[in-house]
Amino acid sequence: MTPEHLHRLIETQTAPMIVDVRTGSEYQSGHVPGAMHLPFPMMWRRHQEMKASLSDPIILYCEHGPRAWIGKFALWTMGYTNVAYLDGHMSGWKQKGLPIETPSNTTSK
Repeated sequence: MTPEHLHRLIETQTAPMIVDVRTGSEYQSGHVPGAMHLPFPMMWRRHQEMKASLSDPIILYCEHGPRAWIGKFALWTMGYTNVAYLDGHMSGWKQKGLPIETPSNTTSK
């Protein structure tokens, strides 16, 4: 999914589940608005925290892509069937100048 398309879905409150698979410090430094944090090494143990059915759309991202690939593989092995990546991941989101959410619940550009 392109960053622009996901941003439009977030603005209209129709976005799919968005999952940031980066480290805690990366997530706290800024993430896609509304993204939940679920580090990729924890996917197998904590996937229920997503509260998603196996067919719900889920968008995964990391900083550049490799960790999201591992996260998608983990979800696939557990039966999730509608998992996609954010094109360009977090680095692409930042390059587009799209809003970033921080733990203080502020959104900045």
